[in-house]
Amino acid sequence: MRPVVSVIDWGVFIAAFIFFIFLGFYGSRWRRGDLNQLHEWALAGRRLGTFLVWFLVGADLYTAYTFIAVPSGMFATGALYFFAVPYVATTFIVAAVTMPVLWRWSRQRGYVTAADFVQDRFNSKLLAGFVAITGIIAEFPYIALQIIGLQAVLTIMLLGIVKSIKLVSDLALTIAFIILAAFTYTSGLRGATLTAVLKDAIIFLSIIAILVAAPIVIPGAFSTAFKEAALIASGKDPPLASGVYFLKTPFIAAYTTLWVGSALALYLYPHAVNGALSAESDRKLAISTALLPIYGIGLALLAIYGILVYGDSAAMNILKLFPPSSRGVLAIPTLAITVLPPGLAGLALLGIFIGGLVPAAIMAMSQANLLVRNIIKPLYPRVTPQGETRIAKWASAIFKFLALGFVFIVPATYAIWLQLLGGIIIAQTLPAVFLGLLTDKLDKYSLMVGWAVGFGLGVYLFIAAHESPLYPILGYPIYIAVIALAVNLLIVLVGSGIAMAVRGSKAEVRVKGAQ
Repeated sequence: MRPVVSVIDWGVFIAAFIFFIFLGFYGSRWRRGDLNQLHEWALAGRRLGTFLVWFLVGADLYTAYTFIAVPSGMFATGALYFFAVPYVATTFIVAAVTMPVLWRWSRQRGYVTAADFVQDRFNSKLLAGFVAITGIIAEFPYIALQIIGLQAVLTIMLLGIVKSIKLVSDLALTIAFIILAAFTYTSGLRGATLTAVLKDAIIFLSIIAILVAAPIVIPGAFSTAFKEAALIASGKDPPLASGVYFLKTPFIAAYTTLWVGSALALYLYPHAVNGALSAESDRKLAISTALLPIYGIGLALLAIYGILVYGDSAAMNILKLFPPSSRGVLAIPTLAITVLPPGLAGLALLGIFIGGLVPAAIMAMSQANLLVRNIIKPLYPRVTPQGETRIAKWASAIFKFLALGFVFIVPATYAIWLQLLGGIIIAQTLPAVFLGLLTDKLDKYSLMVGWAVGFGLGVYLFIAAHESPLYPILGYPIYIAVIALAVNLLIVLVGSGIAMAVRGSKAEVRVKGAQ
């Protein structure tokens, strides 16, 4: 068959990717600092202003989840996956309440991770270690999801050009990750920040361009797309469970708990915390957070584009070349090349491609920070600041390639399932991190027991639900993260109450004894 991506698109893609590489390496010279210090390498010296933090955190959170997983869910399932829109709007409220407070603690005490805060707040290296391990584990499938987004772009670009798409795609991904690891090692968060600005600019341009071009290229555009999606859904066996236009009643609980649980979990991820702590001041962080809902507009459009592709006959003809299980992740790259003119389509494909690379870099850096600060340093307290940074740089590269190897070995479906599991387990750090910002009265042992039970229960229910993020309670599917977190919080609050009562009784006995 003929290639579906033009020579012009390839040229634009390669030229812009070279510029992306330049920005990544140039980061080491931008706003110079001692990159042998962990806070300089991992947090850009905590000197990013309002708009740079906005771009960085936006790139940090506006990942392959946004332009691959959400449209894919809309394409395959319908209205249920539109939960991502209110979730994004709500999660920035959570960020506005929590992140400036955490930033102030971090600036005063020199914290680099949320686990640093937990260790100091509750005087427990073990609890901080649990938080760190949870963060490291939760990031792996999130990085894997970014790689699946990269694979989707390469699959469309290589279609009709090579016979062994997977082999060439894996080779291209390996080269891209070598480049990514090299400039991350060299430039740290400075390189990620500069490339984030480029990535976000391209993504916003592409979203707007598709919005303008779709009504011109697709007869009837959205109206046609929704009719076709509903028609196809009605012919499925069984029909789409959640509905195309409206949620069916049993799935309202699923929609609501996915929205709330995801909103609470997002800013517990280490990469989200890493971006917030890089701000120059709590005020600038607060302003940049207030501007982040702008990204929600783009997310809403991308989610709807997961349905729009049904109205694009050219896109559907390309997608039919692939198994049904693979079509969802290819929806947005395919829509881009069939709707946008040559050149602009190549730029859009690059936006999606580097939209996976930039977050993957920040995620691996945040994993490395947790490993060094909250696992290695407590075991080897004599490690020097320079030694911390050196270990973090190498660990960041290793984590990237571990995730890459995982995707090469494990089918994409399992990687997406595990990303959902990542959200379930990271939510179990909420009592120690978010509640810890409010009070130091929580009992550290109750926090550890709550974390362990929540973690174990979340994994068990995920397996019991056959790798689904939803578990039925009284006939209604509920997001497992919410179930496990509710049990976790109950244990923490009851346990802390008992511990306070016991301490009060002991104090009273000591007073009476002294009398």
